[in-house]
Amino acid sequence: MEVKIDKRYPLDVDPARAWAILGDLKTVAGCMPGAALTEQLSDTSYKGGVKVKVGPAVAQFGGTVDVLEKDEADRKMVLRGKGADKGGSSASMDMNAQIEADPANPQHSVLHGDAAVIVNGKFAQFGGRMMVQVSDMLLEQFVENFRQTAHALPAPAGATPAATTDAATATPLETSATTAAPTQQASAPPAAPPKVAKEINGLAIAWMLIKNWFASLFGKKS
Repeated sequence: MEVKIDKRYPLDVDPARAWAILGDLKTVAGCMPGAALTEQLSDTSYKGGVKVKVGPAVAQFGGTVDVLEKDEADRKMVLRGKGADKGGSSASMDMNAQIEADPANPQHSVLHGDAAVIVNGKFAQFGGRMMVQVSDMLLEQFVENFRQTAHALPAPAGATPAATTDAATATPLETSATTAAPTQQASAPPAAPPKVAKEINGLAIAWMLIKNWFASLFGKKS
């Protein structure tokens, strides 16, 4: 079974910091709950795995990820991944991921990704529609971790502080409060490290599968 995904996620972080995350495959893997790169096979190939935990049950997928293309100028990565679990299920993925500038706000960016995923084995029985819904939920977790990790990086030199950007749309009172305390902003402590989820939310996935099963069941009866 093949599932195609094409998503665009607005990020409230500048393109430079967003690309610093996307361009580092190890950091990208750290943003995906349950995923980890365990061995570097070459400059462009890695071995890794994904763990999904639902209550006491744990499923472990192992495989490889290859960087087929890395374009610094266009902030683009082309990846190919494949893996399998001990139960005989397997999956492969070809993905294009790119950081695009937000034309409406130079301090923001867009994470654009499109992928073709082929699933074989027991997971294919869920059907394409349900697989897309589960993928959407996992990607939302990934993007939030990605955003937090990018925010934790130092802002690029010459970047406009967020307070200055917001001042253009603030009320006079808000603008006065913002510009009256530059010293306090400069001495603010650095942001705390992002809290990245360590496991895929298997319970949420299971609940989504159950809800969709009941929805299809009653839908057929009606």
